[in-house]
Amino acid sequence: MNKLGLVEALKETSGLTKIEAVEVVDVFFNEISKAMAKGGRVELRGLCSFFVKQYKPYTGRNPKTGEPVKIQAKRLPFFKCGKELKERVDN
Repeated sequence: MNKLGLVEALKETSGLTKIEAVEVVDVFFNEISKAMAKGGRVELRGLCSFFVKQYKPYTGRNPKTGEPVKIQAKRLPFFKCGKELKERVDN
């Protein structure tokens, strides 16, 4: 499923217009993005959680030349599956 599929499902189940459904989906994802950009954690009980991991700078290697390369500190988004979602997928 992609964003359009999600909009269509929301439209059919809630009785919203397509424009309203698009706005709801956009607000949902924008708020998750904003919270994560601030370093926060978003938890949807039973479904999943989104969080940001902080990595310290380290020295890597260029695979072609073998030269050491300095990698800057970074923050990356992560997704963790919830228990209920795991069980639903497994069955």
